[in-house]
Amino acid sequence: MTVAAATLERRAAETSRKRTLSELVDGAGHRTLLLGSSKDPNAKVTMLLLPPAGDAPVFAVKIPTTAVAERAVEAEVSVLRRLHGNGLAVVGDTIPRIVELVEHRGRTALVTNALSGVPLSRLYVERRHTGSARLVARDFAVVGEWLRRFQDATATVSGPETRTRIADTIRERFADDTGAAADAVQVAELEAKVSAQARIGTAVHGDFWFGNVLVCNDCVTGVVDWEAAAVCGDPTRDVVRFALSYALYLDRRTRRGKRVRGHDGLVAGRWGTGVELAFDGSGWFPELFRGFVRDGLAHAGAEPAAWREHVLVGIAEVAATADDPAFAARHLELFRRLARRPVWRAPE
Repeated sequence: MTVAAATLERRAAETSRKRTLSELVDGAGHRTLLLGSSKDPNAKVTMLLLPPAGDAPVFAVKIPTTAVAERAVEAEVSVLRRLHGNGLAVVGDTIPRIVELVEHRGRTALVTNALSGVPLSRLYVERRHTGSARLVARDFAVVGEWLRRFQDATATVSGPETRTRIADTIRERFADDTGAAADAVQVAELEAKVSAQARIGTAVHGDFWFGNVLVCNDCVTGVVDWEAAAVCGDPTRDVVRFALSYALYLDRRTRRGKRVRGHDGLVAGRWGTGVELAFDGSGWFPELFRGFVRDGLAHAGAEPAAWREHVLVGIAEVAATADDPAFAARHLELFRRLARRPVWRAPE
């Protein structure tokens, strides 16, 4: 932790009144860089604070815009305290540390140290990045290595806590959808299968998509946004979430109806078509996707051959938990399309 961060942390402990965000910024003469907010209904605005001289951010501030968003920020505060309190070995520097809680417009905002690196999402959208087998393989390898180190540093002997009942949530959330009851039954069956597999329990990020991963020089330098995290959970969730998010946007730079460069057979248009390719298509990307998931399952003590079941549960989990109703509904429809397909088996 920097001297400035330590000073702020000590100052915060000395007073029961939270400073305001304005006092934090003005007190040290920080310059601000607004990164923007998500499009979710309960968005958080992220702001970087830079010193009066220099271009490297010192602090990151997460500012909630609604009461629900504030509860998410409070959840992140709780899990970050517990994670660092338990010790994180070699991955500790890649996870934000709480510096101070400040008040902004009546809500609590979180101030952490600013982590180095650039979001993997910035590389992802560069021209031809996701069409290159070499670059995509590098992304999967770098992230896979960090996940293994994180899981090893937080592993417990007691095993993961019981999963949230995804099936029940889908049944309730999509009560007006006539097909949701059948979806819930199928999800419950899949949940039972994956939950029956012996595996370790580890800390779980909970929203491990590539936009929350910072990289530099072929190394993960930071992982942000821990509001959906659990100190002891099922490590396969992070493995699947990363792979799904990476596949989801393969066609984002391609006009509808056009072939996606670098991916034979992939045509832009239908939402989720990249995940469909990864799930039962052929070529270098499906092989990378499946290999990443299988390796992650094996490291967690789960059965690699059950990768399809884990991916389907991962899609259903997004449908159940996504803040954006439209994003959730699209994942439920994607689950339906994939779950109805016959399972492909290699010839013996």
